[in-house]
Amino acid sequence: MPLPFLTADRAFDEVTDDLPLPFDDRDRWRRPYRPGPWRVAMAALLLLLASYVLFAAVIIAVAGTLGGGAIVFGVALFIIGSALRLLRVGAWVSAYGLRQVRFFATRTAPWAQVVAVRTVQQPVRWLGLPRTVQGQALLLVRRDRAGDEPTPLLTTHNADFLGRPAAFDRAADGVEVWADEYRHA
Repeated sequence: MPLPFLTADRAFDEVTDDLPLPFDDRDRWRRPYRPGPWRVAMAALLLLLASYVLFAAVIIAVAGTLGGGAIVFGVALFIIGSALRLLRVGAWVSAYGLRQVRFFATRTAPWAQVVAVRTVQQPVRWLGLPRTVQGQALLLVRRDRAGDEPTPLLTTHNADFLGRPAAFDRAADGVEVWADEYRHA
């Protein structure tokens, strides 16, 4: 079964000078990089937990407590939904704009509102936790939020790029190419 969210950056591996954005359908939202091993491992552990919870729901339902089985089944569906949402977290691009998907919220910035997308050296959160370490971040500067601090889209220490600096550079370059192509259009 093909999983398109895991094969997102194969086209970026084959970029040539003639075609900076290697996609025919640029109106479709896509992530210009693969989810990192930390993100995939966490989602796999959540799905493993969901399988045990589903098994428990079947046992509870067969034992005669249909209400309890339904509640446990609902918990399993919540865990599965959380794992799928975790896999969707990241920066997505299309001809329309730049979308930052977080676990609980999604923000979309049309290219007309994007002032700059740049990579800077700064303290970044380690795996999204409060602890900060020195690293790189891809920042989004928006026109409508001129007084606010720029939003970090990607960092070298998040769940997608921890221990993979080359993958971060490739992903940041990909997002910057999209920004350069559509920001001025």
